[in-house]
Amino acid sequence: MNTPDQSQLGKTTHYTDQYDPSLLFPLPRARQRAQLGIDEAHSGALPFFGADLWTGYELSWLNQRGKPQVALLQATIPCETPCLIESKSFKLYLNSFNNTRFASIDEVRERLRTDLAACAWHGAPQPGSIGLRLVEPEDFDAQPLHELSGLNLDRLDLECTHYTPAPELLSANHDEAPVTETLTSRLLRSNCPVTGQPDWGSVQISYSGAQIDQAGLLRYIVSLRNHNEFHEHCVERMFMDIWQRCRPIKLTVYARYTRRGGLDINPLRTSHPLQLPPNHRTARQ
Repeated sequence: MNTPDQSQLGKTTHYTDQYDPSLLFPLPRARQRAQLGIDEAHSGALPFFGADLWTGYELSWLNQRGKPQVALLQATIPCETPCLIESKSFKLYLNSFNNTRFASIDEVRERLRTDLAACAWHGAPQPGSIGLRLVEPEDFDAQPLHELSGLNLDRLDLECTHYTPAPELLSANHDEAPVTETLTSRLLRSNCPVTGQPDWGSVQISYSGAQIDQAGLLRYIVSLRNHNEFHEHCVERMFMDIWQRCRPIKLTVYARYTRRGGLDINPLRTSHPLQLPPNHRTARQ
């Protein structure tokens, strides 16, 4: 089983510019999920739906005449995949396209789709697919910039004292009528579990059910500040903590993290099937 310490994270790395799909490094999701009480192998299902929305800003290759080409990559990795794709390996893999000639953008797209799917579905008895889109330069200007919508928790003037996960800060008022609301914060921060580098993000929490205490929720989000965990696992932690502590009828947790190495990762986990949001970057991304 692959572990983060076996990846290229935090290590001196040789950058190759010739196409090499072996650079992609799958990391099993199961170990971190087990810490949250999620045992898909025995239960047969996850307690949520969702996907990881990736944006790659540094994709380039050569056409058949040796002229460089560029595009933006948008990939959708289902949360049902047994593995997440380690982000530095993703960066190294994209760099391997730099001096490789391809016949067309369609060939590049299919190589990416095939390789990323093989990594994310590594170890699955029946490999599935991923979503992949390449945005060409003539469409760059149409790419929107949009902040997460909802009531901003950061408006609250409160004292914060917890900087490691504190789910006990979460509560909801089950004595009043249920509500439906969407809450946001730009104060999400966690750290890479291997390098310790900070990961900055914004989070949107949409739910129906007993009204969640907003001050407690903001303090809880802040409590992840010194926590070491990958983006995808942090969002699953937030989902499970809110789901178990506040017991909403429906819940969706969506985080958009700032880019590192030309990549941003934006996980979404939800209690019910829904259409994924457009992959619109925020101002900090």
